[in-house]
Amino acid sequence: MTHDTAFLDGILPDDAVARSTASLDAHATDWGTESEDGVAPDVVVYPETTDAVSAVLSAADERGVPVTPYAAGTSLEGNPVPVEGGISMDLTRMDEVLAVRPGDFQVDVQPGVLGSVVDEAVGEYGLFFPPLPSSGDISTIGGMIANDASGMGTVKYGEVADWVLELEAVLADGSVVSPGSRAIKSSSGYNLKDLLVGSEGTLAVITRATLKLAGRPQQVRAGRALFPTLDDAVGAVTDAVQSGVDVAKIELLDRDSARMANAYSGTDLPDRPTVFVEFHADHGVAEEVEFCTTVFADHDAERFAVVDGDEMDDLWAAREELAVAIEAWDPDLRPLHPGDVTVPIGDLGAVVRRAKELAAERDQVVPCFGHAGDGNLHYTVLVDPDDDEAVARAEETYADIVALALERGGTATGEHGIGLGKREYLVAEHGEAGVAAMRSLKTALDPNDTLNPEKIFPGENADRPQ
Repeated sequence: MTHDTAFLDGILPDDAVARSTASLDAHATDWGTESEDGVAPDVVVYPETTDAVSAVLSAADERGVPVTPYAAGTSLEGNPVPVEGGISMDLTRMDEVLAVRPGDFQVDVQPGVLGSVVDEAVGEYGLFFPPLPSSGDISTIGGMIANDASGMGTVKYGEVADWVLELEAVLADGSVVSPGSRAIKSSSGYNLKDLLVGSEGTLAVITRATLKLAGRPQQVRAGRALFPTLDDAVGAVTDAVQSGVDVAKIELLDRDSARMANAYSGTDLPDRPTVFVEFHADHGVAEEVEFCTTVFADHDAERFAVVDGDEMDDLWAAREELAVAIEAWDPDLRPLHPGDVTVPIGDLGAVVRRAKELAAERDQVVPCFGHAGDGNLHYTVLVDPDDDEAVARAEETYADIVALALERGGTATGEHGIGLGKREYLVAEHGEAGVAAMRSLKTALDPNDTLNPEKIFPGENADRPQ
């Protein structure tokens, strides 16, 4: 579908409108979308102000031209990928840290600023933004808010939504709203702020955010423990969290993931289920490390090495490089889809066990890893993309794990969002009435379906892209 976008030339300066093939192709995919599956927009715009965003949306809404917000493209479910062409609104030029208020533990930022830039700007005041995801160095705050991202620190600090105080956002018709406030709490009216957080650009375009900050911990330690079995490792994580060990991060790698990480990073560790952990405190960190050591010992930990300072970077490298390690594991196989289920912590063991049983039953390689402290399991099926039968079996395994997570009271996506890839699970998770309520909100705020159409909601094209 092609749209006439000539009207943009009278709204934005020439250098803010791009129609070259290279620009269009660059906005046709994200990390989770294969190039052959992407849909190129008709034009890419680079607004630099809220007024520019408003003008583009108002004009596009009047003309029936869809607008898909875009930033770093680090999402994994096709969230910012156009489906109907139209306008790709790239917000990366709105990349300023507008104000830091250290006395209030707050920062105002534009949506295109990278997470690492925020931490650098507030770091001189001894502060940081705790819920940054693992991709925080290369993803934008606007994208994190749109997807309600989270990361390794969720077990202690919560997700991005927990740290957003106020937003400025532009609705589909160009209206500007400012839900939330700089106050630490409010019970004033409907909570529009939290409605926009996680809406994946389907309800509004975020143009400014006021974020809460935290003081940098005075004491930081990191550790890595090896376990003889996956059940031992999962049990150690669950026990640590339920016992109240004050961990800032606690990450799980199964044997397959550990093998891939070791091979990629060249470490000489045995291929054992591995738990990575980090402690943040202003005092008493040694006591927390000792507490955790005792808990891990009850689950037959073979090694538990704890380090601080620069050694922590080396220790965490194996976990942080895992996605690349999985990609590089076998040149004949590729990861199918990025699994991202989350369940109550007490159900994590059952879901991980079943994932490995399915892999064994179907002769598949299914590395399992993730933010185990908050019940978030990442997994993927490695498959020969040219083997249609193998791909079909892999799709079954992927879907079976999602179904089990939902049966256990969990969610189909803990942090990646719905986008295109998980629309088929929305009704199973929320019910027909729940999805209808969501659709009514979308219709109320965007009656012409201008913003990011065909995302989140199941429809005729709701099957996962291959």
